[in-house]
Amino acid sequence: MSTFSVRQIAEEIVAREGGFVNDPDDPGGATKYGVTIHTMRRLGLDLDGDDAVTEADVRRLTRDQATQIFVDHYFYGPKIDKLPLVLHASVFDMYVNSGANAVKILQRLIRDMRIEVTVDGIIGPQTIRAAHEAAEAAPHHIADAYGIARRNYYYALADSRPTSRKYARRRDGGKGGWITRAEEFIAPKYHLTEAEHRQRVASWG
Repeated sequence: MSTFSVRQIAEEIVAREGGFVNDPDDPGGATKYGVTIHTMRRLGLDLDGDDAVTEADVRRLTRDQATQIFVDHYFYGPKIDKLPLVLHASVFDMYVNSGANAVKILQRLIRDMRIEVTVDGIIGPQTIRAAHEAAEAAPHHIADAYGIARRNYYYALADSRPTSRKYARRRDGGKGGWITRAEEFIAPKYHLTEAEHRQRVASWG
């Protein structure tokens, strides 16, 4: 994947994430363009120069700054670039959304394919080798399989955390942002129908 295409994906993530939000149900806290206040504190991004990273700094964050943060710290930092090319976009997008859980989802999928790998959320030599082996074994299916596993992760998270259900199901009962986001990286033939989605979330009341 070229530097240009990585940046392009990052720009798409920034556009998808939107502007400033501070949802009390979101453990990420104050967030802009998908960059949380916790990330800015970890990186020491004191944009207003007051020696503290606060909500005011989050509000100052620009699209270009957010894009560069994602490229540096969410793609190259965790070594997503070492994974098979076919997985780059979806794992990158998921890493922005859920950190190391993006890698754990992949590692569990690889284990389900009977390829040995430790589920630790870290892209090390073992995971890199296993991911390439998995991609070689199922070159036309690995990206869809990852996207489906990602969608299942979102549903399971909402099962266990009722405050997060609004991210998986709209008020009218349709697919929420989490689900539509996952399905952007899945072939249309594997998308859930509205009826299937509603059946999946029916137990939420």
